[in-house]
Amino acid sequence: MKRVILISAVLISLGLSSNAQELGVRFGDVSGGNVAIDGIFSTGQFSRIHGDVSFGNGVGIDLLWDFLYKPLGNEAFSWYVGVGPYTRIDDPFKLGVVGEIGLEYLFSGVPLALGIDYRPAFEIIDNTDFHAGGFGLNVRWRFGVSKE
Repeated sequence: MKRVILISAVLISLGLSSNAQELGVRFGDVSGGNVAIDGIFSTGQFSRIHGDVSFGNGVGIDLLWDFLYKPLGNEAFSWYVGVGPYTRIDDPFKLGVVGEIGLEYLFSGVPLALGIDYRPAFEIIDNTDFHAGGFGLNVRWRFGVSKE
């Protein structure tokens, strides 16, 4: 449990200290419950790291690399596709791979991002299983963005 608290503190600290990052919540089907701390860390103009830490049914950690993050016509709407590992620290322990495809809206004048996504998951450890659920709603505060 101390490791989970430490990892959460590090993720939150990175989000608060980095430029143009996002931190908020994700509601929906996540690996450790129905609500997660949701964070975005930019890795370039069109890619980013999308991480979630959830509590409830154990502790769930999703760490996705959104290798495609592109605007849809205007700068307010963007779409993204990513993949990465997930784990659920509970009894039984779970480890697998999760994919992600989503749509995001960046508000003008308010540093807020609102997104919806779909995350199918393939569990490798404890059982081999495919989970086709994974719909979620993301609400994140954008740090380092000037109010226009």
